[in-house]
Amino acid sequence: MRSSKFTQRTPLVENVREFPSPRAPAKYPLTDVAFCRVAQGENLSLRNNRLRVVWPALAAALLFGASAPFAKLLVTDTAPQLLAGLLYLGSGVGLGLVWLRRRSHQNAQHEASLKRRDVPWLAGAITFGGALGPVLLMIGLARTPAASASLLLNFEGVFTALLAWFVFHENFDRRIALGMLAIVAGGIALSWQERLSLGGIAGPLAVVGACLCWGIDNNLTQRVSVGDPVQIAMIKGLAAGSVNTALAFVLGASLPAAPRVAGAMAVGFLSYGVSLALFVLALRRLGTARTGAYFSTAPFVGAALSLAIFRERPAALFIVAAVLMGVGVWLHLTEHHEHAHRHESMDHEHAHVHDEHHQHLHTPDDPPVTDPVAHTHRHRHQPLVHSHAHYPDIHHRHPHD
Repeated sequence: MRSSKFTQRTPLVENVREFPSPRAPAKYPLTDVAFCRVAQGENLSLRNNRLRVVWPALAAALLFGASAPFAKLLVTDTAPQLLAGLLYLGSGVGLGLVWLRRRSHQNAQHEASLKRRDVPWLAGAITFGGALGPVLLMIGLARTPAASASLLLNFEGVFTALLAWFVFHENFDRRIALGMLAIVAGGIALSWQERLSLGGIAGPLAVVGACLCWGIDNNLTQRVSVGDPVQIAMIKGLAAGSVNTALAFVLGASLPAAPRVAGAMAVGFLSYGVSLALFVLALRRLGTARTGAYFSTAPFVGAALSLAIFRERPAALFIVAAVLMGVGVWLHLTEHHEHAHRHESMDHEHAHVHDEHHQHLHTPDDPPVTDPVAHTHRHRHQPLVHSHAHYPDIHHRHPHD
């Protein structure tokens, strides 16, 4: 039986003591939660571990933002829709090679492959983010001035957060909401033009609709983020690349010279592919809204690099955007969310080490314990009540009063 290995009592690792949690309130009865496991001398606060948790989101924003100035160099004789397709195809093809090479090495560290139950979530993410989103954006850009479209694209972060908070019930507080608001305000300041024209209602609605699609995409992708980030990003890149390239050819675009195609795909591998894989990893560790907030700083990275590469002078609103985004990131980085909470029994598979949340037996069929290097196998989390600082990651999706 697959589940038989989960029927034994979870052992404790060395230097871990167990006792009833004195901080667990009465609403968490300990009848089915035997003990709270706390490592001796281990600081469970995220204050000393915050950078390890947050860095994938910041790195994803940095890489994606860096694509803007390099895409500007490539777009001179390439249709924008085709360039987007080549960037996404470069991400999918490049990550596909990484994924195949990693699978061919038996000693390589493997993430959990996607399972059949992940297909509906990933298919939904691809449908909204890789198909509907680009189509709506293309319709919107054809009917909306570029400056206005740039402002409207800030709605992606807004929709990502609102869906995470109110549809998928991801926890947030006033500090996180203010931080998200500051980052979005910085994005608006960065893309603000003195003269704005919406050019009718159909175009702006299409752009906002594209942002809604990408917000849905981000939230659905979080549901499969326990899986291999490289595999997820590879599939999404190939899907989005195929859709955008097909749209470009339908509109009459033609392929540029081979060096430009290669350059676009190389930029796509790093700025779209590696960035998206890091984004998925951040979804696993931080939750959707917080990851989306950090990623919303990508336009600032692109603008800053453009100033350096093209020797442009920063406008006053660039400084305003920098301050607003800096405040928003600071509010997120200094977040401290700690309370007694209960983990229900959970059965899943993902890369992990044997930390406080992963105290389980290994059977002969499981891989050996390789701590501090992560290993992957199907495992069960026993019910647990404890208190420590945490983010709404894949293990902390509990309700809040």
